[in-house]
Amino acid sequence: MTVDVEPTVTSAKVSGSGAAGGAGAASDVAWHHRHLIDLDVVTWPEIELIMDITDQMKGILARPIRKVPALNGRRVTTLFYEASTRTRVSFEAAARNLSADVVSVSTATSSVTKGESLVDTVRTLEALGAEILVMRHSVSGAPYLAAEVFGGHVLNGGDGWHAHPTQALLDLYTMRQHLPGGDLRGRKVVIVGDILHSRVARSNIWSLTAAGADLWLCGPSTLLRGFDRWAAAWDGGAIPGHGRFQVTSDVEAALRDADVVMALRIQRERMQGGLLPSLREYAARFGINAERISLAKPEAIVMHPGPMNEGVEIAPDVAVSGRAVITEQVANGVAVRMALLYLLAGAHEAAHVGEVVR
Repeated sequence: MTVDVEPTVTSAKVSGSGAAGGAGAASDVAWHHRHLIDLDVVTWPEIELIMDITDQMKGILARPIRKVPALNGRRVTTLFYEASTRTRVSFEAAARNLSADVVSVSTATSSVTKGESLVDTVRTLEALGAEILVMRHSVSGAPYLAAEVFGGHVLNGGDGWHAHPTQALLDLYTMRQHLPGGDLRGRKVVIVGDILHSRVARSNIWSLTAAGADLWLCGPSTLLRGFDRWAAAWDGGAIPGHGRFQVTSDVEAALRDADVVMALRIQRERMQGGLLPSLREYAARFGINAERISLAKPEAIVMHPGPMNEGVEIAPDVAVSGRAVITEQVANGVAVRMALLYLLAGAHEAAHVGEVVR
């Protein structure tokens, strides 16, 4: 799905090779996007640009005072129609670290409860000064509608089952930190869980195939519906340079020799649809426990986008083991979202990122 809006076209030069590593750092890449709603329209050089600017933002977060004036005077508004801790707090922290003015809108105490439409809410927020709108919505595609009527920039914090681009980017950044050379090409990355209802998995398909990973999606067949057809139709040419992915319900085959294992939350509300016999059976057949993770490579990392149901999709001892980088994912989310706010606001127009964030 696309939005018929005029893009922002600027260029950015990033100094340094990038601590996260990867197959070549982006040195002079044009950023064409006014909004970021999913990663299907983002090129690999643009993803590398995001990764490189994230490195710069990580440097800021390592300082005693984690604040720079890059977005001073800019208004960032968060509009979340679903409950959130990690994503919302991460975005708000990212905006404040860049010295933006942050307004947080709770739909539970707004005119939404009186029947105000999304379009009216977005127009009202723009009239009140919003320039960058970070939104989460339970309906897939809602950010596209917001982007059609909003004069600023829309950044998707998750919509329905459709997309969660910033989560996919922080996942990618975390993987690059831990894989040799920061290179995912040919590395086996396994995502296990409720793939069917996961916006995280959908966005990760775009980013991880762009990175050249050997991507496996695994779960009960009832929670993979449609993905097998997508994988069969995917010829690697949906976006130039993207690799393939495969789908399986054989968890042992998926985990064997994996470099990265990511568990997804099993959403209890899906039980009512008869998609799973029970949470206990899911844990027994697909839960990431010590025995199953031993099939992966000794240096393999374990990830989870949160919130976790420990004892269901992931065993408590695995979640806190030396393999787990779940807390790092959360921390990296702030730096990645700082980079995206910085790009969308056009603050990267300076010759070098360091000249603005210094």
